[in-house]
Amino acid sequence: MSLTLKPQTRVRAKISSVGAYVPPRLLTNEDLERMVATSDQWIQERTGIRERHIVDKGVATSDLAIEAARKCLKRRGIGAEELEVIIVATVTPDMMFPATACLVQDKLGAKGAWGFDLSAACSGFPYALQVGAKLIESGMHTKVMVIGADVMSSIIDYTDRATCVIFGDGAGAVLLEPCAGHEIGLVDYVHEIDGSGAVSLNMPGGGSLHPASCETVSAKMHYVHQDGGAVYKFAVRKMAEVSELVLTRNGVTGKDLKCFIPHQANKRIILSTAERLGMAEECVVINIDRYGNTTAATIPLAMQTALDDGRLKKGDLVLLASVGAGFTVGATLLQWEF
Repeated sequence: MSLTLKPQTRVRAKISSVGAYVPPRLLTNEDLERMVATSDQWIQERTGIRERHIVDKGVATSDLAIEAARKCLKRRGIGAEELEVIIVATVTPDMMFPATACLVQDKLGAKGAWGFDLSAACSGFPYALQVGAKLIESGMHTKVMVIGADVMSSIIDYTDRATCVIFGDGAGAVLLEPCAGHEIGLVDYVHEIDGSGAVSLNMPGGGSLHPASCETVSAKMHYVHQDGGAVYKFAVRKMAEVSELVLTRNGVTGKDLKCFIPHQANKRIILSTAERLGMAEECVVINIDRYGNTTAATIPLAMQTALDDGRLKKGDLVLLASVGAGFTVGATLLQWEF
């Protein structure tokens, strides 16, 4: 038996639609003042956050992901049955298994799609974006949905003021499709990991090293643990470094960018990176004040903010950048195509 192979063709991937969703319930800095020893002024000065959205009991990551996916599909004007792949970037899956992507596929009615979850913390979305892009570029798929979704409130200790002021819940989704005509789409990316940073930001309980037990629960091992100083120093350095690298190797500078959409972890980190790139502040998308750090959801949520504000137009050169637990680092250069 002989195989008939298709000729190789160069395919580029583009983002063709965006959708985002946050739960309606708000947790403000004033609310947190009544829960822990903190203040609105302290939180805003150090992070830029004034409120975040939090799920009600019983609402899971898949629920947020589905809402974002539906909005994405509606904007594109297609049904879920046209999706071929679903990739969900998350560190708060509904359960250890099956993958949240399986739950999303079923609830969404995407009967023809396969998929999986990707865990890279706050860099989860740009990592999943590149995986999805490669599936498009391979020529094997034409409609790949990439979702960043997290219910961070499910793993936050609301007696720990070092973490509870930072995180919120939310989801964002993009559709990837092949470029048409002279479209450029996704141009280049730089990804790095530094596993020595695992001790600085992690959730120690619940895995194979420390399976759930009465002891792990009482020791609060199922919550986020963070060395804020170490994370900040790494993030402020590496977000700028990877951003500069991806720009330099493509012959562009910060001044050539129409829009910088960074991970929303800390306003000071974002502005420091923009300054190092020589970007004007009006080109930088910042919505951390309204949503906090939603982990894998921050970048697609910020894309939606940019669209709502009329700051993204077809042909714009856009930079995405992130730093997350792991440590994970990523930067993506793309041309906006819708």
